[in-house]
Amino acid sequence: MTVGAVVLAAGGSSRLGQPKQLLHHEGRTLVRRTTETALAAGLSPVVVVLGAHREAVATALAGLPVNLVHNPDWAAGLGGSLRVGLRALPPESVDAALVLLCDQLRVDAPHLSALVDTFSRTQAPIVASGYAGARGVPALFSRALFAELEALAPEEGARRVIAHEPSRVVEVALAGGAEDVDTAADLSRLTGAPRG
Repeated sequence: MTVGAVVLAAGGSSRLGQPKQLLHHEGRTLVRRTTETALAAGLSPVVVVLGAHREAVATALAGLPVNLVHNPDWAAGLGGSLRVGLRALPPESVDAALVLLCDQLRVDAPHLSALVDTFSRTQAPIVASGYAGARGVPALFSRALFAELEALAPEEGARRVIAHEPSRVVEVALAGGAEDVDTAADLSRLTGAPRG
């Protein structure tokens, strides 16, 4: 099984007031931490979708063996960035894509590996993370669903495809998966870092 990764790192972080991707946690920017986690889990190729703060985010990923792609319409929403990322994967050589965000601090390489292992074992079209009574990303989608994901409206995210037909989804629990970073208060609460 060959599973690529699409790291969505194009957002403008309007609620936070500064680039979320460039916040530091445990000595690394969030975008580098997420990307290195994908690489550590053996995902290949790893595509990172850039948009807002494009050059600074690219600099934060310097030296990593990843494919950086730009979504010029990043402000329209996650759906467009997901489309750009999927189209950067070579469809003939990947069996699935694992979609990640930058701000889920509880995601680690063992969890991503568990998603891939579950896909290999079950052949389910979707393997999603389960948390807070819902299913969401990180989530793995078989190649057969790429067209469905690419058809999402710009303002829609992968969760719409996950929820569309629950019978095709296998869930892997992710403790704390709902804890993400949208505000300075979130960062302070999740990392112990001072606000500002």
